[in-house]
Amino acid sequence: MNMKKKLSIFTALAVFQAFAVGSVSAQSVPQGDTASVNTANVESVEVLQQEQPIAEREVKTESNNKSINTPPTEAKDTQTSTGTEATPKTDSEKPALDGGETPANETGTKPVVQEETPEMVETPATPAQIEQPSVDGTSPAVAGGNLTLYMNSNKMEQDGKTYLAGQPMAVKNGVSYVAIRALVDRVGYGVKYDNKTKETIIISGEDELRFKTNSKDYTVNGETRTMKGPAYQQKSTFMVPLTSITQALNITYKVNQSAKTVVLNLNTKPVASFTISQKEIFAGDQVDYVTSSSSPNGMDIVDERWTGRQDSFDQAGTYTISYQVQDSNGQWSDPYSTTIEVLAPNLPPVAMFATDKEEYKMGEKITYTDQSTDDENNIVKAAWENNSLAFFEPGPKTVTLTVTDNHGATNTYSKVITITNETLYSFTDFNLLFTPVGQKFTFNGGEVTTMEKVPYTYMDEPSLLIRSNSPETVNTEGIVYKESSLGQTRFMIHHVNNTGKRVKMYVIATNNNPNPAVFEQQNMGFAGPTPYATVAGKLSIDKWFKSIQTGADQKKEYLQPGESKLILTELNKTPMKEGQVISLYSDAYSDYSLDYNVILVEENKDPFEALPLLPVLDRDGVHNRGTYPNATRVIKYDEHVGIKPARLPLGDNSSDPNLVGTDPMAYTDASNAGNFGVLYKITLTNVAPRTLISFNPRGGKYSGVALVNNQLVSIADGNVAVANSSEQSVLYRTGSTGESVTILFSAAPGSNLPVNLLFTPLPSEK
Repeated sequence: MNMKKKLSIFTALAVFQAFAVGSVSAQSVPQGDTASVNTANVESVEVLQQEQPIAEREVKTESNNKSINTPPTEAKDTQTSTGTEATPKTDSEKPALDGGETPANETGTKPVVQEETPEMVETPATPAQIEQPSVDGTSPAVAGGNLTLYMNSNKMEQDGKTYLAGQPMAVKNGVSYVAIRALVDRVGYGVKYDNKTKETIIISGEDELRFKTNSKDYTVNGETRTMKGPAYQQKSTFMVPLTSITQALNITYKVNQSAKTVVLNLNTKPVASFTISQKEIFAGDQVDYVTSSSSPNGMDIVDERWTGRQDSFDQAGTYTISYQVQDSNGQWSDPYSTTIEVLAPNLPPVAMFATDKEEYKMGEKITYTDQSTDDENNIVKAAWENNSLAFFEPGPKTVTLTVTDNHGATNTYSKVITITNETLYSFTDFNLLFTPVGQKFTFNGGEVTTMEKVPYTYMDEPSLLIRSNSPETVNTEGIVYKESSLGQTRFMIHHVNNTGKRVKMYVIATNNNPNPAVFEQQNMGFAGPTPYATVAGKLSIDKWFKSIQTGADQKKEYLQPGESKLILTELNKTPMKEGQVISLYSDAYSDYSLDYNVILVEENKDPFEALPLLPVLDRDGVHNRGTYPNATRVIKYDEHVGIKPARLPLGDNSSDPNLVGTDPMAYTDASNAGNFGVLYKITLTNVAPRTLISFNPRGGKYSGVALVNNQLVSIADGNVAVANSSEQSVLYRTGSTGESVTILFSAAPGSNLPVNLLFTPLPSEK
């Protein structure tokens, strides 16, 4: 063989061996051993050719004369540094994080650079040392935990093992650079090269990073970002600023100045979790498991395993269940465990009731005693059918009770009682005697107008009423009411949103005095937003009276001269949807005159910024608004009441005249129709023995509450309204002796006035 051929073969062999060794990107070295390597990652020829697009070397074999492209490789050798120092760096090239932060106490240690030696070329890695990447270009599975990088060194440590990068962590112009392939292999991401765009690509789940040689720009999922310094090639190793990787992939790190290390928190393990839908688990019941899992680096979850899971548990007891998931890198999560208590099978409740008798006369009161039981003593609902207090037709009557426990189990019991042909009480007498307080009954409403009126007189206490109730249905943003007040003030606010948008209502108080002012909220009744006006009105009055009883809603706001603040903030806690209504009652006091603006604006707008631009809204011509002085009406009647049927009218503008005031926005007088917002303090000092006091609406449906002898009484119970003038709701019954009775009442927004308080002598009991 001639010399030419020998040289050609030797050259080809040397290049092939150099490629086999030089393609190592990150090598595992046992702790404390820097002279030998047991494992290595090597790229395929195609991947290396893509990642390192610098001058390719063409080698022709003598046998087939075909070209083999052998691009430069990232890592050079399985050996450690020979001790040869690189050219000394300037101060700006000392180890630092991106942005030029130089670690404290930096001594200017020069990085050790691996140099290519003949031994490196002539000693290829053996197949046992080569760890091939996956076919799709993603990295092989790696260990989790932290990754420690050493400044001015190519050494990396992870999970107790040492790895070598192709080049040391270096600093150029104050920017810290790392070998990209070595880093991403340890992190567990994929890396490949795009021949068309000449870009090195890192893949993390659905995230994709693209870098170009000698460019400061890189992209994250197509979005261009700028690094502190350009990517570059260093002896065939692709180097990028460290923080471009950590920022883009949300990798946190810590710098240890004294140890000259940067520790990356990888957290590559997936995270497993699960919940059980049922609050309580009973033996024999199906158990619903709801799993959730995630991967910090966006990998797919490909497998799961359970310990202790059962679709149902046959026996009561304590059980521990564990759950793990595996990601597409092959890593398993730590077990997520929970301990459950399986209870003995739930037993349904037992419905049962008794009556005081088995046979009753017509109009005779029936006493029902609920005797239902539950093994957990937790019956949450009892539904009766046909359990009238009395029947007024003879024959058998079936009464049914269905009870439900807190697990939804039900049971039903029915009983038949007999009604004879005899009559004990008439329908009217029975209701007068036995209809419970807070419930209603029907009667001949036409009789009310024949009753004598109680000839009461009244006096008004100072309290300025601000009634914001028109336009009741608000069609656009604006100021629905504005007024000034000093001293005792009552707010009544009742509006419906018809703007087509989600809005909020606010009350803004402004102190235009030269002195600081105090606003005291004394009580609060607020309801809504709700689509039902009568419900909102009743609830606001109910809460207002409870607040008066307890004093629980008292607040103070201090306003400096010229300062504006939000007050009555319950009003603006929740936005109003289209068609919803809010209702507010509150008493307050201020030591200086304050200016008030009640506004309605879109929910996301700043009320203070919006106020100067808002229009003043006009009245709707149907509902009432105005400012009315003396809004607490005191009625005291000392004569006998209840000896014969009588009535006390309220809100009729006759016996009870409307408050007269002004509409400051329309610059006109106003009359408070129905006297909504007026608090009535009624004291009847001489109510006859055995007198029924009841509530009878005269203007239409009514739903509200009253305080009777400081007890809150519903008009009528639950969501049931007193529908018309032929119904009355029981407020109070006096006993066998005369009594003084005090009633606090205020008309509920959304209901109708006028109303009557009825005083009816009770029939004799049999």
